[in-house]
Amino acid sequence: MRNLLIVAAAAAALATPAFADTLTEVTSHGIVLMLGDMNIEVSYTPDGKFTAADGQVTGTWKIDGDKLCTSSNFDPNVTCIAYPKDKKSGDTFTLDSPQGSVQIKIR
Repeated sequence: MRNLLIVAAAAAALATPAFADTLTEVTSHGIVLMLGDMNIEVSYTPDGKFTAADGQVTGTWKIDGDKLCTSSNFDPNVTCIAYPKDKKSGDTFTLDSPQGSVQIKIR
């Protein structure tokens, strides 16, 4: 039984998706949303809060598997968006959100 618990714990550790790495980078370093010619910086704090657009947008965040879930003063509904795996600080990628595609750069 003990060996089964050790194997289960090891499997769970190995099964932790690489998405967590991307989302850890995102929430640790922040991002820049690139919308046309506008760059909007988003900063995350360890207590589950974020700010964007020089403090005009505030809200909360949490990680749910491969998704970053947020709600804000502009949209109180919780929106969860899947992030690609294996992204690091400095990487740029496209996310598909309910409002359309957006370019993201991890700071």
